[in-house]
Amino acid sequence: MRIRERLEELGLELPPPFVYPSANRTGCVVTQHLVYTSGHPPPEDFSVTVKGKVGGDVSEEDAYASARATALNILASVEAELGSLDRITQVVKVYGMVNSAPGFDRQFAVIDGASDLLFELFGPEAGQHARSAVGMFELPRQFCMEIEAIFELGG
Repeated sequence: MRIRERLEELGLELPPPFVYPSANRTGCVVTQHLVYTSGHPPPEDFSVTVKGKVGGDVSEEDAYASARATALNILASVEAELGSLDRITQVVKVYGMVNSAPGFDRQFAVIDGASDLLFELFGPEAGQHARSAVGMFELPRQFCMEIEAIFELGG
């Protein structure tokens, strides 16, 4: 299935690719058959929460929506690098870091926002992936989360 068509079916759009504040890093790097993405925050101006502590000033529900948008942010960087998301044959791994208030232990439920989106977009075979979801005491620029991913490319 064409991923751009699937995005439209789901009523989703990609934000502009995240611009990293230093030239020493980029949104993703392609090496042979894998794409490694940098940690991405939720996109600005995308009607989701971008900053704050989940379980404190950010609700779990709002954080789930932010994780979903963060997955779109990741895909925007990958598409900018590859030219097409159709080159992805497998979502390999998602690593989610949640800026957590003391006592908040549902990071897995927050990062489900990203995992659910990738599963819906790429389907059950290519979209199912390995994953880690962890809580952090602080994240750069007070982002409520940062997510990175690894994708496999077709030959």
